[in-house]
Amino acid sequence: MHDITFPLRWRIALIAPALAVFAAFWLLPMGMLAQVSADGHAFDTYRALIANARYMRSLGATVALSAAVTFATLALSVISGLLLARREFFGKRTLLALLTFPLAFPGVVVGFMVIMLAGRQGLIGALSLRLTGDKWVFAYSMTGLFFGYLYFSIPRVIVTVMASATKLDRSLEEAARSLGASPWQIMRDIVLPALSPGLIAAGAVCFATAMGAFGTAFTLATDIDVLPMTIYTEFTLNANMVTAAGLSIVLGIVTWLVLAVARNVTGSAVAATA
Repeated sequence: MHDITFPLRWRIALIAPALAVFAAFWLLPMGMLAQVSADGHAFDTYRALIANARYMRSLGATVALSAAVTFATLALSVISGLLLARREFFGKRTLLALLTFPLAFPGVVVGFMVIMLAGRQGLIGALSLRLTGDKWVFAYSMTGLFFGYLYFSIPRVIVTVMASATKLDRSLEEAARSLGASPWQIMRDIVLPALSPGLIAAGAVCFATAMGAFGTAFTLATDIDVLPMTIYTEFTLNANMVTAAGLSIVLGIVTWLVLAVARNVTGSAVAATA
């Protein structure tokens, strides 16, 4: 194979579009957020944010919700993804299309679907009223938001699990099975470690998406206190640009840290399995 090298001016020309997009859609907006949040006294601004109990509760609730959605998504997607990757059955293509269909829905549509399912006039409320005499309504709470986030997170992870499952060495599983390993031991000791790089990466993206999702929370936000809604409230209702910008930076830092840790762990996992 021939080593193709480009002159310096061609390298600059090739990387210039990527740099322009990076500057326009990340560097400049983040710079403006940092400038607005600093407001001439950055230390005092962020110290006030950290000392504010309501903001920290909102951040904690957002992190807890995102973590719960991530773990539930990974558990359900591993089971479903392995089944879809390894089994052929009638209607598989249709089922796969239906499972990935939520990728086409914006957050607002997902929120309305949760309301139709678990809202005051929803299907679950009507059934529970008939069966138990009590109407179960949870669409406008963290539980409803959890199911909404779960709904649009599962398709992303299922696709990753299916792609990773097709690369697994089935001979290792057969060898373990011949030595008397149970299905649970095979899953724990062979399948999950082999899938772990893809699962960690997909889980990090799932967590980051849940941290910053706004449309679903906005649709359901009756009694929901997550950081994107707090930022929206500070920006629109209170006209508090400094606080909204500062909370946006905090949200971005937490999400970036999770992605960075996942990237490092994934790299280590890949190196260990190589």
